[in-house]
Amino acid sequence: MSEKDTKQISKFLSYVLRHDPGSLGISLDANGWANVALLIEKMNENGRKIDRELLDLVVETNSKKRFAFNDARDMIRASQGHSVEIELGYEPLSPPEILYHGTAAQNVDAIQKEGIHKGSRHHVHLSLDKATAANVGGRHGKPVIMEVMALQMHNDGYEFFLSENGVWLTDGVPAGYIK
Repeated sequence: MSEKDTKQISKFLSYVLRHDPGSLGISLDANGWANVALLIEKMNENGRKIDRELLDLVVETNSKKRFAFNDARDMIRASQGHSVEIELGYEPLSPPEILYHGTAAQNVDAIQKEGIHKGSRHHVHLSLDKATAANVGGRHGKPVIMEVMALQMHNDGYEFFLSENGVWLTDGVPAGYIK
């Protein structure tokens, strides 16, 4: 299986597990988990040939660690980025002093005025390092990296969560906490 093939499967899994499980004929539980055996069955029925070994490979080699298995490895979910209503069950944590948000240059003026909004997702995604933020910001144009004064936000009562793949999550970032 080529890297291109595993990337296509990963993108499809992201779509199904984050945005539209019904498109494949599966459902997510309240915490976003899907049954692995049923997922594989439905993918094969819909022309996407996959077996457990290939699914394991896609999950383990995904550079962004977008997916997680439960301890029994019979359930799978996306780590964050959902537009469907789920409760990931993450506990609030104290973030580092600074986190980074990558965006495209055309969004900078709006963010400086209005802050960072989650849009159709459950949370705003923040990175520990500038390189990751630049990669995220570069998906839609020339990347701009913004510093978020995360610890100050936390101290002022905003909640932060850390996803299974190391992405920091919060409901929104007011403009006054952005450099």
